[in-house]
Amino acid sequence: MLLIRLCATPAKPRPALLSVPQGIAFACIAAASCVAAQPYPIKPIRLLTAQVGGGSDFTARLISPPLSESLGQQMVVDNRTGGVIIGEIASKAQPDGYTLLLYSSSLWLMPYLRSQVPYRMTQFAPVIYISASPLILVVHPSVPAKTVDELVALAKAKPGELNYASGPLGASPHLAGELFKYMTGTNIAHIPFKGVGIALNDVIGGRVQIMFTSVGGAIPQAKAGRLRALAVTTAKPSPLLPGIPTVASATGLTGFESVSTNGLFTGARTPPAVIERLNREVNKVLARTDIRDRFLGVGMELIGGTPRHFADVIRAETDRMSKVIKAAGLRAE
Repeated sequence: MLLIRLCATPAKPRPALLSVPQGIAFACIAAASCVAAQPYPIKPIRLLTAQVGGGSDFTARLISPPLSESLGQQMVVDNRTGGVIIGEIASKAQPDGYTLLLYSSSLWLMPYLRSQVPYRMTQFAPVIYISASPLILVVHPSVPAKTVDELVALAKAKPGELNYASGPLGASPHLAGELFKYMTGTNIAHIPFKGVGIALNDVIGGRVQIMFTSVGGAIPQAKAGRLRALAVTTAKPSPLLPGIPTVASATGLTGFESVSTNGLFTGARTPPAVIERLNREVNKVLARTDIRDRFLGVGMELIGGTPRHFADVIRAETDRMSKVIKAAGLRAE
């Protein structure tokens, strides 16, 4: 009898089942890949900025509607009080382009004005330099100086007798005054006020003699003869103030520049493609004539440009003003 021996075909090894932790990790990687592959943005964008009514808030609310339209997602303006708080919140946000920060130069100068700041500028990536608000150097009509050179000569002839007003410590008008003293080597007393409006009223009233202030607040008073406008603080003549020279054009003040800036940031590890998209869309908004006219109407010049340009501006101003802050021993605790 013929016996036939049957040999079973070896079964193919079954793949090992993923353990629970492995499965979770695999799912997370897959989800992350899907998110990375999705176009930006896919959800509303939070825009952190200063308190309602300031220049940063005005900027945020003016550019948000057209940006929402072009990006296809809502821009939610989140107002907070003070650059330190805003910087701390933004520094802790996910670097994905869904939390943006729009603020002034106080953001990058604050670490030099305070002993402790809960953020580092290396935690932010510059997106775009949006606007610059020039300041104007004004004096009370009783001051016998009609040019910057004459004011410097007067201050040197009367050390400690002249004074200048400013709003909060560390804000642009205050730093402009200190930069002026630093570059001219003059002794001019500083008188701080809680608000710019209060400070300007005291200059108009003759109780304080000098002030660096916003264009919008000073020009009407200068036209009425209650103030004398001497110069603008931009590096080049400003289209907002035709016929008014720059502080930098005065003797020994080459390189003087002090403006109130507004720029956009996101997290430092935000994907470059997201930063490029944001930069491109904001530049489009800033190129609109109606947007530009609205900014000019409140004394703000639109800038735009690349993230690198904004980074260069920050670096130059930090280098310039940090020396002034240190030399004057300024603190804004």
